[in-house]
Amino acid sequence: MLPDDFLAPYAAHASGGVGRRYAETPHASRSEFQRDRDRIIHSSAFRRLEYKTQVFLNHEGDLFRTRLTHSLEVAQIGRSLARNLRLNEDLVEAISLAHDLGHTPFGHVGQDVLNECMQDHGGFEHNLQSLRVVDELEEHYGAYDGLNLMFETREGILKHCSLNNARLLGPVAQRFIDRTQPSLEAQLTNLADEIAYNSHDIDDGLRSGLITIAQLEQVDFFARLWRDVQQHFPGLSGRRAIYETLRRLITALADDLIVTSSRLLADAAPKSIDEVRAAPPLIRFSDPMRKDATELKRFLRENLYRHYKVNRMRVKASRIVRELYGAFMADPVLLPPDYQDKSGDVSKQARKIADYIAGMTDRYAIREHRRLFSLEEL
Repeated sequence: MLPDDFLAPYAAHASGGVGRRYAETPHASRSEFQRDRDRIIHSSAFRRLEYKTQVFLNHEGDLFRTRLTHSLEVAQIGRSLARNLRLNEDLVEAISLAHDLGHTPFGHVGQDVLNECMQDHGGFEHNLQSLRVVDELEEHYGAYDGLNLMFETREGILKHCSLNNARLLGPVAQRFIDRTQPSLEAQLTNLADEIAYNSHDIDDGLRSGLITIAQLEQVDFFARLWRDVQQHFPGLSGRRAIYETLRRLITALADDLIVTSSRLLADAAPKSIDEVRAAPPLIRFSDPMRKDATELKRFLRENLYRHYKVNRMRVKASRIVRELYGAFMADPVLLPPDYQDKSGDVSKQARKIADYIAGMTDRYAIREHRRLFSLEEL
């Protein structure tokens, strides 16, 4: 545990945090943010991330990233960035490990379909669901629902929020109404997430054969890094050349973020986290690096995420989620008892169904769909 005097004055100090929804006695040997990190790791929702899609379905290959490995990579990158900027590594790690807890099976297509299904009942958004998981759905403690995390951790999990939802969520979402910023740790984790998925989606895309080095060389940012590897290691090819290039990609993004953010922090000179909240975003890439990162994301969107083989998976996944939701809404007795609402309120029942589906792993959703719709399962 890094002592508070290592942290910059504008970092989130565990001893000065806003606190938990339910008061608890501080732990003798762990900071409040370390306790949050530990609670997240021991949660059921965290374990389920091992079998939830990042880009490729879990059964398509043992080496493709899942939501779990993605979250671990975000935490690793985030901690390194935080230490360089003298921010709170434990808070960054907690936010990183929790930021996808509410993600549906089958990646973003699962979220999109569930949101369509829930339009008459408040919609569905995975950031809101992640907060719902840690605030209400996890069942570990006798005194309260959820994990009772620190305000700063919950604030970092809630990356996006509409004004309508913000008004319902209370203090943790007040910044979306006031148009203020979250902690620097939350800002940093958001960009660590971007660094992680840009690099590992290239790796997984190349491993799958859906994209090629020749295609990536049309992206100037990647081409510069690839040429540098070829100059340092003439004739190097295969996985080694890819790894060397991706190492340089992560380093370039991370170093740029550290230099740019350090300059912004020096210019703004915030003296506390409250001054950080009132300032414009202070953790970001330089304009040239943002341009490079945007070009890379555009390439991945057009060539990997919209690849026809990925689209085939999206169509199948969307059908599974839509048909599960429809079956459960039409006949809630098909649900486990804990997810059957007895009040007669249709919107409450719909939300319980969304909780049930969002909590499924890819393979569990496929199995549930088969149980409901395959005659072979009779």
